[in-house]
Amino acid sequence: MRKVITLSSSLMVIILLIVAIVAVESPVFARERSQNTEAISRGAQLYDDWSKVVMNAVVPEGNHPLWSQQQTNTRSGEDTWKCVTCHGWDYQGKDGALKSGANATGFPGILAKSTSSLTEITAILKGANEPKHDFSKLLSDQDISDLAAFIKDGLIDDNIYIDMVSRKVISGDLTNGKSKYDSVCASCHGNDGTALKFRYEGTDVSLGTLAIQDPWRFLHRTRFGTARAPEMPIGVNIDWTPQDGRDVLYFVQSKLPSGLEVKETTPDEIVPVENKGGPAKNILTGILTAFGAMGVSLGFAVILGAVLIGVILLFVWLIRNQKS
Repeated sequence: MRKVITLSSSLMVIILLIVAIVAVESPVFARERSQNTEAISRGAQLYDDWSKVVMNAVVPEGNHPLWSQQQTNTRSGEDTWKCVTCHGWDYQGKDGALKSGANATGFPGILAKSTSSLTEITAILKGANEPKHDFSKLLSDQDISDLAAFIKDGLIDDNIYIDMVSRKVISGDLTNGKSKYDSVCASCHGNDGTALKFRYEGTDVSLGTLAIQDPWRFLHRTRFGTARAPEMPIGVNIDWTPQDGRDVLYFVQSKLPSGLEVKETTPDEIVPVENKGGPAKNILTGILTAFGAMGVSLGFAVILGAVLIGVILLFVWLIRNQKS
């Protein structure tokens, strides 16, 4: 009996120890999401546009001090202070989607920095490597910490799943994408994605257009939300995996209207017309045609000869009048 009690007590102690360890190592939850996930999402929104996330943010006038190092991108002012403008929605800068085109800048990406420590990333954000890259005067320590958390643990390389020419997802699960779109996205964007409009490159576009033109922005905001629409569901908070996000993108690109579709047109029906001209069909009409042609030519020659004789006579008359 004592052995049973001793064994039971030992098992209870072990169980309590395991529970205590798990409780210590598990993240603390706030507003139904872990603090670490919250920091990553907020950092992703800071990367998108920190001026819309930081309360009472003040964006310096003019261009970012490093902007003059590039000459291809014609943006100016506030846009040049956004992280995404230089490093891209695919986080790969000059080596990714920003390799060429009007939005190219020549600046490096940040994807490789995800292997660095949080301390190293924080130092870079504070200008340790480049004093002109110091954001500590514009962002609080918490802002920089969240941004570093995003760079460290939130970056995903989607370029291996996207065709860089067509910008379409190479493959995906349409059924899963449609299911998640219908249950989460359709209530705001509509069944066809046209209920809400986005300002993109100076024009208003629908969700389908954005998905084709900038799939990386689509994926970033689907996963982490945007400060411009705080009511938008955040993928990482509703347990969407990276592949779930790509499946939704695949569905939107494949099934929703983008306004960029090539319209199929039916060729006009060609109605045969009877040819009433052409060569003679028999000897008689051939002879008549020949005489007609000769008559026309002869008539033209007679008229031309009459004109020439008239000119000669006029010339002679003028000479005689001058002599008289």
